[in-house]
Amino acid sequence: MISAARIQVILRRVPILILAVAVLAVSTAAAFHTPAVAQEEQRRGWSLRDLLFLRRSERVEPPPRQIQRARPPKARAKKPRAAPRRPAEPTTPIVEKAPDARTVLVVGDFMASGLAEGLDTAFAENNKIRIVVRSNGSSGFVRDDFYNWPEQIKSLIETEKPAAVIVMLGSNDRQQMRVNDEREQPRSEGWDKEYERRTEAFGKAIASAKVPYLWVGMPAFKAPKMTSDMLAFNDIYRSTAESHGGEFVDIWDGFVDEDGAFVTSGPDINGQPVRLRTDDGIYVSKAGKRKLAFYAEKPLMKMLGMTAPAGTPATYAPAGAPVEAPAPAPMAVDRTVPMLLNDPALDGGSELLGAAPPAKADGLGEKLVVEGKASDASPGRADDFHWPPRAQPAAAAANETTTAINP
Repeated sequence: MISAARIQVILRRVPILILAVAVLAVSTAAAFHTPAVAQEEQRRGWSLRDLLFLRRSERVEPPPRQIQRARPPKARAKKPRAAPRRPAEPTTPIVEKAPDARTVLVVGDFMASGLAEGLDTAFAENNKIRIVVRSNGSSGFVRDDFYNWPEQIKSLIETEKPAAVIVMLGSNDRQQMRVNDEREQPRSEGWDKEYERRTEAFGKAIASAKVPYLWVGMPAFKAPKMTSDMLAFNDIYRSTAESHGGEFVDIWDGFVDEDGAFVTSGPDINGQPVRLRTDDGIYVSKAGKRKLAFYAEKPLMKMLGMTAPAGTPATYAPAGAPVEAPAPAPMAVDRTVPMLLNDPALDGGSELLGAAPPAKADGLGEKLVVEGKASDASPGRADDFHWPPRAQPAAAAANETTTAINP
């Protein structure tokens, strides 16, 4: 066993051992320091704290352990699903026009360009009609210094020699007009008079060429003020067309709702809901252009003295479009032979019913029906109200027989 004295000696030597171990560790670390670290240590000096506890900058820390995470198995890349394709619109075959095809001249502003595009589609399979458009998108009756339609229409008719003319003009005319070196505001009294004069000059120019023409009115627009002005313009166009041998085509109801308000979408020529106008509420979509043409198609065919070619698919009239009811087909009627007046009952009689006087009411039933006289109630019947009650015939006969036997 270790004695107590021996234990005390060992305990006295423990601090010395600890100090020796610390000095040995410091010297070993110093041997592995870089020259730059050693120079820094010589410059600032050492202390007992430095011997026992290394500074943070001098501690040698193991590099952080990198944990490698197991990578999940690569998933097979999924191909993005293709967006469902919208069914392609059926393409209308373009038929080569016949040499003797009749030319239809379409004039006006950018709305007339859309109308001409719709007419091209409408008559794509008709080789007897050729659509020619001579429009100016920014033109109108107001800026005659930019494009003078009463003068230009004469040269256009002489050049194209059309069988009919279609006009759609006026969407750019909501602007000031110079009248006698003064600027008149739109829809003022002086503005209206000059505007009517210019439209009259345009109508006379077409009438002088002796060419039949249609004047297609303006539709509603998104801006309420513009819509109200278009209504006033349409009244002027209608009056001008009808007073100079033309025909006015009203398309207003096809581009408004049932309350008369502007609509962006509505029924097409087949009654299907489609987008008719663009977002700005001014231009017309492809379906809207076809709808414009629908209003002018039938009056144009009538004006040219032509009918729809055989096999043309029937279309449904959109709201407000003039519809001509087809003539009813003759109905087969199974007629009977007329009744002869001299034998109405086919029984050899020679007089009509009611000609002979009624038969005399002899029976009880005839008296009740004809004269309203009921027969007397039989004795003992429920409606026999005699008092005292009368004897029934059978009982009375029995009494008489008994009396005769036993007088």
